[in-house]
Amino acid sequence: MLGGLHTGLLVFLRGRGGAQLFVVFLAAALGAWAGDAAGGRLGIDPIRLGDFHFISASILAWAGIAFVEVLFILGPTSPADRSDQ
Repeated sequence: MLGGLHTGLLVFLRGRGGAQLFVVFLAAALGAWAGDAAGGRLGIDPIRLGDFHFISASILAWAGIAFVEVLFILGPTSPADRSDQ
């Protein structure tokens, strides 16, 4: 759920969803899951919702979103998008 919240926040801030929205959601959800696990191992998360480590999960969800966004920016484009043809 936290991955969906942060994906929705990204769409709200950017103003558009784009074709890669599912991949961004997947990266945010996996980042939140990894962040919760890391927060549980480190035990330094000040804001917890039950057993869920909110801050560390949010940080790694945004790290996953940033990673995917950078990959889409640096990745190859389709031949129809090229301006040199």
